[in-house]
Amino acid sequence: MFDALGQTTLWAGLATAASWGFIVAGALLCVIGGIGMLRLPDLYTRVHAASVADTGGMLLIFIGLMIQAGIGLVTLKLVLIVMFLLITSPTATHAMARAARQDGVDPVIDDDDDDQGRAR
Repeated sequence: MFDALGQTTLWAGLATAASWGFIVAGALLCVIGGIGMLRLPDLYTRVHAASVADTGGMLLIFIGLMIQAGIGLVTLKLVLIVMFLLITSPTATHAMARAARQDGVDPVIDDDDDDQGRAR
């Protein structure tokens, strides 16, 4: 019924564009997390930037893949993978930061006198 009016192709095109938008946004977020790994001063800020950016990027990429897959078994498997990664990624990040702290790795604390516009 909708095919004669061109409605299914419109929705399919919108779904494809949205899914690719999510995938590209997730990839960009992962790249930004990688840049944060190179630019930030100490282990704790690097681990934080990488874990937050990679978790967000992973979510966006998987949302894009779920849109492309449609409703079915593949989407269920993608949801299970996302749930697994949402549990293990923060846990691994916490374990790395805690191990570094127990090893005596101190965070870099910037004690500049100028506030650079930040409230205390």
